[in-house]
Amino acid sequence: MGQPFRRDRARLPAAERRKQIVEVTSRLIAEYGFWGLSMQDVADGCGLTVPGLLHHVGSKEGLLIAVLDERDKSDMSELKAEKLQDLCAALVRRNARQPEIVRLFAVLEAESLAPDHPVHDYFRTREKRAIDSFTELAGGDEALARQVIAMMDGLQIQWLRNPVKVDLVKAWDDAADRLFSK
Repeated sequence: MGQPFRRDRARLPAAERRKQIVEVTSRLIAEYGFWGLSMQDVADGCGLTVPGLLHHVGSKEGLLIAVLDERDKSDMSELKAEKLQDLCAALVRRNARQPEIVRLFAVLEAESLAPDHPVHDYFRTREKRAIDSFTELAGGDEALARQVIAMMDGLQIQWLRNPVKVDLVKAWDDAADRLFSK
């Protein structure tokens, strides 16, 4: 899965190491899925041993939760809006600049449909939180909130599958004109 970093490199401060671990793990999950992820590959990508990696994340599930939590923190700090249409436009434009993260979430969300997946409950809670937030921004219109989420998710899948043909931002802008024209 790539050339491993040398393990004799200088030690990183804990916060920098955790950031590195999250970045390497995100890339590997986006490429291979959670079930295809090996702790050894993450450790190699970070210049660590597996026990060294476990020192920082505790377990494979802990590693996955660290990746998801980091993304959610980033979203919450960067994206704020008073209108649903503005929030969605900002999300789509941001996602268009980071296909690996979008791929990561798409893969994990699909995998987590299995009730025994380690982040099944995480994605169920995340979906409820998104629907509730979007409903509030839509003036209480839950049906619109669900349609918007479905449209965004669907367009992102089409874009990931064929990024040359599908312009995510333009596709969203066209869809938003229809969704929000009521």
